[in-house]
Amino acid sequence: MTFLKRYEELRAVKQELAARDWFPGTSGNLAIRTADQPTEFLVTASGKDKRQDTPDDFVHVDASGQLIGEQTGRPSAETLLHVEVFNRTTAGCSLHVHTIDNNVISELYGDQGEIRFAGQEIIKALGRWEENAEVRVPIIPNYADIPTLAAAFAAHVHAESGAVLIRNHGITVWAPTAFEAKKQLEAFEFLFSYTLKLQTCRQAIH
Repeated sequence: MTFLKRYEELRAVKQELAARDWFPGTSGNLAIRTADQPTEFLVTASGKDKRQDTPDDFVHVDASGQLIGEQTGRPSAETLLHVEVFNRTTAGCSLHVHTIDNNVISELYGDQGEIRFAGQEIIKALGRWEENAEVRVPIIPNYADIPTLAAAFAAHVHAESGAVLIRNHGITVWAPTAFEAKKQLEAFEFLFSYTLKLQTCRQAIH
């Protein structure tokens, strides 16, 4: 697949997630693999309003997250998370968003170090089709030092698809393709929203 095709895929994902208002205050970042040997990828440029489209929305970086050639922008501050994904797995796309729901869930379950979901139809979107399938999402501390955060994150990056919540920060998901990554992000955000609404309803009943 050509570099331009990858660029257009990531641009389309950005537009769709922006329409959901999942990039408050220029938060969040997206990345897509453009080469395997050596590893190279596109990542959102730092400080951009992702609701807008400009020619400088993404920058091209190498396996360590450094700019390739002369470019005007600079990589997102959290590019090292995507570096871990692309260097440790065969994933093709990695998405990181901050939403109210994923932040609240991460705080409610942060002391447990994870949240588990079971018995939900939407889990099939995560590739789990067995009866009573369970999905676990690890929750890691929100270290201010990005290399420290990336090291904690890397401990949970093993397969071509996955997700990690950073406490009071956001979720990162990755998958083989941009389509799969977006689908999984949507599924997790559904599960977070459902869980919070269910807890509210139960509290109201009791």
